[in-house]
Amino acid sequence: MAKQAVLLVNLGSPDSPKVPDVKKYLDEFLMDGRVIDTPYLFRALLVKGIILNTRPKKSAEAYQSIWWEDGSPLIVLSKRLQEKVEEFSKLPIGLGMRYGNPSIESGIASLLKENQDLEEILLLPLYPHYAMSSYETVVVKAEQVIRKKFPQLKMKVKKHFFDDADYLDILADSIKAGLPKEFDHLLFSYHGIPERHIRKSDITKSHCLNNGECCNTPSPAHEFCYRHQVFDTTKSVMKRLDIPENKHSNSFQSRLGRDPWLQPFTDVVINELPAKGIKKLVVVCPAFVSDCLETIEEIGIEARKEFLKHGGEEFTLIPCLNENESWSKLVAHWGEKEFEN
Repeated sequence: MAKQAVLLVNLGSPDSPKVPDVKKYLDEFLMDGRVIDTPYLFRALLVKGIILNTRPKKSAEAYQSIWWEDGSPLIVLSKRLQEKVEEFSKLPIGLGMRYGNPSIESGIASLLKENQDLEEILLLPLYPHYAMSSYETVVVKAEQVIRKKFPQLKMKVKKHFFDDADYLDILADSIKAGLPKEFDHLLFSYHGIPERHIRKSDITKSHCLNNGECCNTPSPAHEFCYRHQVFDTTKSVMKRLDIPENKHSNSFQSRLGRDPWLQPFTDVVINELPAKGIKKLVVVCPAFVSDCLETIEEIGIEARKEFLKHGGEEFTLIPCLNENESWSKLVAHWGEKEFEN
């Protein structure tokens, strides 16, 4: 029995696309103080008093439009990744979700059930970039679970990997494989976050969003700056693909509420591109490693429909890495390498 194991953690999904399950999922997700970072009472009033009375039905319809026969695409693809990584790893590989099922607790419990001598776990959040509402909340939740439920276990944490050369090679190769022979523009659509999250994560308290060049100006703040990291991902991938500067851009999707969020917004950009002569559009979503509601429905269905409605002619969505073999091998390698140190 193994003494060390890896726990992969992804975002999560409702148990079904039915309204009660979607409402339960949104409650857990939106009540996370690192997602909606307001005082608890205000957050509870907003989420339980307003959002959960209006949003679940619409979200359930969106989930229904993408739901697979064997379940939620994100869960199915995450399990496929887990199984693929196991093929290339000497270590047991577990799987948990920050919200919904399988939970982080159940993922650790499953590893312990099969490996009763387990002493240490490597937590590997499946997020390339650092953000308090994604990577950070996974780490904090896992620490809480370990401390409360599994105090006998030690835990290491895999650092976010936006600048890992091997990861960038694989991402660039996957984009290259999905590019049509002819296209006008490649749009990198990243998940959006509120601007205040960027400022809260700024360890210098004086660098981020202070001017238009903050992401290009060296600073210790970049270690925890989501905006800098996604821009850096785009630059690194573009160098590998040798695509001209004027043929790609960045945008941010999935905003919620009226507070200032990172811009430009994906839906606005996509609607405006046809008028600028961009008729053949390719979109990639590198903030996600597994296809999910935000990629399949928000981009693959809704954004496609809007682009064509506004005069676009061809719309290509490049899949996430999912269970890509090179990606699976890299994840397995990371696990073993972390325990060598």
